[in-house]
Formats: sequence, structure tokens, C-alpha cells
Amino acid sequence: MKATRLEAFSDGVIAIIITIMVLELKVPEEHSAAGLLAMLPLFLSYALSFLTVAIYWANHHHLIHLVKRVNGSILWLNMNLLFWLSLMPFVTAYLGEHHVEKLPVALYGAVGVACGVSYYFLRHAISRQTVDDPRLCALHSRMLRKNRIAIGLGVALVPAAYLSIWLSLALILTPSLMYFVPDREVEKLAHE
Repeated sequence: MKATRLEAFSDGVIAIIITIMVLELKVPEEHSAAGLLAMLPLFLSYALSFLTVAIYWANHHHLIHLVKRVNGSILWLNMNLLFWLSLMPFVTAYLGEHHVEKLPVALYGAVGVACGVSYYFLRHAISRQTVDDPRLCALHSRMLRKNRIAIGLGVALVPAAYLSIWLSLALILTPSLMYFVPDREVEKLAHE
């Protein structure tokens, strides 16, 4: 299988995930500013999830361009990542509806950790194809370290939800900020 086919399939799944998330935003029954204001937590959880999924999409795009050949391992690790990303609409709606409760925040974080771990394993499998290229090895090594930091933050946020919901929400946002701008070296090497 060509990497372009894997990328096209992944792009389609991610587009569906985003579509499902936005469909959870219902018009408020109360036609007033108060009705819109009551929707703010759901909208903010949607915005956070949209940002998270968009960041995965952008970084996935660059990562897939580093694939020399799609083997069974890369195929199934990519499917694993898509599975966890496909749970984002559920945890987004759950967080939006129950944003001041511990379990929805912890569950949102746990799905985020699962996405991060899945992405880490996918990157690791792709990095094994580049052992003969010192520049790509150094790049993957640096990015795998960054992935481990993001996963560590995610693991910390799950129990943090039971101590402080606001601390946990800040920890949810931190990896998104870490990956908001894709690494310039990844962009350059992916498109050589």
C-alpha cells in the first residue's frame, strides 16, 4: 500500500470525526443571550477538541510523508490512532455537558492519553524505517521525546481531575500548545 492511500483514508476519518463533533452543537431551546451562554461549555469543549484533532491531522500529514513503505505494523498502528481519535466526539460532548465534574474531565484526558500513546507507537514504527538516515533518526528521536512529555502530561491530568478540574483542563490544553505549530524540520524533511 502506498502512504498516500493511508493518508487519504486517515484524512477522511478525521473529517468525519470533526463533522460528528460539530453536529453535537444544537441550537439552544431558549432564544436569548442566556440560552447561548448556557451553551458556552459545550462550545469550548468543541473548540478544544477541534484544535486537538486538527493538530493530530497536521502532524499526521507530515509524519505520513516520512513513511518509506506502509507495512502491516504501520497500517494497524494508524488504525489504532484513528480508533482513539474517533472517541473524541463522545468525550467532547460528555465534557461539554458535565464540565465541572471529575469523571468527564478524567475520561477526556484518558482518551487524549490513548491518542498520544497511539501516535507515539505510530511514530516509533515509522522511525524504524529510517535507521540508515542520521537526520531522520535525530528528528524522530527528538519528536519521540516530545511525544513522551505530552503523554506524561496526559497521564498526570487524569488523577489531577480528582484534585482540581481547572488544573486538569490546563494540562489538557498544554500538549495542544506544544504541537500547535508543526516542527519546521519535520515539514522540510517530509517534503524533500
